[in-house]
Amino acid sequence: MPTYRDEAVVLRTHKLGEADRIITLLSRGHGKIRAVAKGVRRTSSKFGARLEPFTHVDLQFATGRTLDVITQAVTLHPYSEPLGRDYERYTTGQVMIETADRLVTEEGLPALRQFQLLLGGLQALTAGTNDGPRPPAMVMDAYLLRAISSAGYAPNLVDCARCGASGPHEAFSPVMGGLVCRSCRPPGSAHIEPATIAYLVALVGGDWVATRDVGPTTVRQGSGLVAAFLSWQLERGLRSLRHLDRSRPDSVPG
Repeated sequence: MPTYRDEAVVLRTHKLGEADRIITLLSRGHGKIRAVAKGVRRTSSKFGARLEPFTHVDLQFATGRTLDVITQAVTLHPYSEPLGRDYERYTTGQVMIETADRLVTEEGLPALRQFQLLLGGLQALTAGTNDGPRPPAMVMDAYLLRAISSAGYAPNLVDCARCGASGPHEAFSPVMGGLVCRSCRPPGSAHIEPATIAYLVALVGGDWVATRDVGPTTVRQGSGLVAAFLSWQLERGLRSLRHLDRSRPDSVPG
């Protein structure tokens, strides 16, 4: 059978038969891939632990009729290990990989930008950013905003999302697509503080320096708006969001 190599992040796994698993991955060169890992559930498997969610791996595939088969797996970054020791970061990571899975819908089509964003998000979640560590909610929101923007659903954070009136504006509507002016503001729109707008703009631009002194109240409001916007754009909420630790001051509110 023809073979090919690629690097990928494991998104999820499903049992297949008595000893196999179907592995869903987001790869650098081939986008989303669903492949079979044969015998991976046996204790004698050589690469079972290398194919757990969050793991960044270098893989060799054999092309199959319906699903390709994983024949080799080499761990590049075992993000599953540090995330597995921290419940808050683990559940945050779950939101990120579920989002990647939902945004990249077609298998076999290149999705390099989505792969790079997910890999960078997992790196920031486990090892910190180039400007130091950040709260998990902040890392997650930066990833979510940039990933959904890359998919073509960027929120409007400057002008009115409906009429285009110049800002600043004080209301945010996920249904309308971002900030809205007083004339266009629909019922139920959230009031948004100027500091939160600046914070979200910094996250979209990857400006970690500008987020250095952002307080937990701003992070909390920003997280709620990002979650509402993402859920609307994806047409249904993320299952993993409900597992986030809401008792911490930097986590996503309900």
